[in-house]
Amino acid sequence: MSRDVTAPPVPAIEVDGLVQRYGPTTAVDGLSLEVRRGEVFGLLGPNGAGKTTTVETLEGYRTPQEGHVRVLGLDPVAEGVALRPRIGVMLQEGGIYPGVRPLEALELFASYYDDPDDPERLLDLVGLDGARRTLVRRLSGGQRQRLSLALALIGRPELVFLDEPTAGMDPHARSTTWRLVRGLRDEGVTVVLTTHAMDEAEHLCDRIAIIDRGRLVTLGTPAELTRAGAGDETRFTAPPGIDRSELAGRLHLSAGAVREERPGEYVLAVAARPDLIVDLAVYLRDHDLPLTELRTTRHTLEEVFLRLTGDRA
Repeated sequence: MSRDVTAPPVPAIEVDGLVQRYGPTTAVDGLSLEVRRGEVFGLLGPNGAGKTTTVETLEGYRTPQEGHVRVLGLDPVAEGVALRPRIGVMLQEGGIYPGVRPLEALELFASYYDDPDDPERLLDLVGLDGARRTLVRRLSGGQRQRLSLALALIGRPELVFLDEPTAGMDPHARSTTWRLVRGLRDEGVTVVLTTHAMDEAEHLCDRIAIIDRGRLVTLGTPAELTRAGAGDETRFTAPPGIDRSELAGRLHLSAGAVREERPGEYVLAVAARPDLIVDLAVYLRDHDLPLTELRTTRHTLEEVFLRLTGDRA
């Protein structure tokens, strides 16, 4: 008797043992990773890490020298004609004729697709409605970035590659772009994001891959990456001059596990367990001392990035 077994969805991107060389230089060195459908995936690394070569291979501009890649289940080179209408590519700079206007550019790109998005809608979505008749060469850097983003979306892509999407944008435009990227994910669009802005990657990406020297260094959610290797410390702020030996005894810690880094700023060399927090609160209550701040330490994504990529960053 046959069973109705639902096959797992094909990943948006599969990279298996990818190697790309430029003469004696190995730009991508056995890279393997997978991007799930409908996620915002960050690809981070220092300059020269192999990000651009990897993305260009995924977009079909380079043939793998070793290994293989699949994008939406297709070979980007051999099946490029079928793949290209399903993806969108946002370039960091260039690629737009400087003598056209934003609306004209969007209408031109829309003519390349069977079922394009509405140019007027996209122009408004990226905040360029007021600049629709301004020549591209007269747009600011941030405005050109927003136009590049709109052009990447005009074909209603299933997968979009965003290269430094908020470079040159003011804070308002950056916030608008972040909301747009989240909206794409909510609609089921897969987003591959390359950026040097660590806060952008941490806020937008569901998962992040950090590569260096063409190799995968680490991969995980922002929370997993910032939590991994974090020191076990609990910090609190209270009046200065607390008897650290007495406090250590009440918390069942060694005397050296309690230190006052600056007046009133204390560090406990132990994770913030519930019983520790209770004991600390009771101690402060018994001594009539206010607790003004309590937090655990956590690495930022930038700290993790620098630690993993070293001086090349």
